[in-house]
Amino acid sequence: MRTLAATLISICLFAGAAAAQAPKEGATAMPKPEDVRAVAPALERYAQKFVVDDLWKRPGLSRRDRGIVTVAALIARDQTIELPRYLALALDNGVKPAEISEIITHLAFYTGWASAMDAIPAARDAFKSRNIGADQLPPATGPQLPLDEAAEKQRATRVGEQFGQITPSLVQYTTDVLFRDLWLRPALAPRDRSMVTVSALIATGQVAQVTYHLNRAMDNGLTKEEAGEMLGHLAFYAGWPNAFSAAPVVKDVIEKRPH
Repeated sequence: MRTLAATLISICLFAGAAAAQAPKEGATAMPKPEDVRAVAPALERYAQKFVVDDLWKRPGLSRRDRGIVTVAALIARDQTIELPRYLALALDNGVKPAEISEIITHLAFYTGWASAMDAIPAARDAFKSRNIGADQLPPATGPQLPLDEAAEKQRATRVGEQFGQITPSLVQYTTDVLFRDLWLRPALAPRDRSMVTVSALIATGQVAQVTYHLNRAMDNGLTKEEAGEMLGHLAFYAGWPNAFSAAPVVKDVIEKRPH
């Protein structure tokens, strides 16, 4: 396994994975360390001192979880240049190929089809470089996790009463596709699926949805410490404004949770 420091500080591509990725129009390849120093030596210093030597070593969130949060944020923000090395880092730290596949599929619904599709080339090349085949990926359909019928009925009733007359299609798809299908796919544990959702919401500034999904995440096993640590982590990958915009909402959820 590559060391964390070597993985993060190196701006080079992992195992040539992104070399084969066709960048989006107008995009450039990931810069090399010497390119960063030539343009922004302070940026390289901050990356080493605060991201490599501090952030990724903090105990409040496992390295595996940090990999999931980072990949979710990059896909949500459609930032594919750095995606190859963070996919590699996530895989190195225990995120399974099936989980990467499910993260991409899940985010198609929460950050849009295009952002998920834009992540496909990087993931394809990461899988190819590690000889990850279809046998390690989740099937398109199959057995599902059990559904909490009472909780889902309550959610569906509330949403239907609020929006059923205005947008019946949104209400129907939310129930049939998201909560009675997508959220029940077993290749991504409910806690991790919630963590992906909350990370994406914070990364894209969608704070209005954070209260529901953070409560759901904590119901699924995310701790208060982990929720707070996610904010600090996402500040680096989604920007301080997005982290601080979400901070009051996260604070309110945590304070209202049973102790």
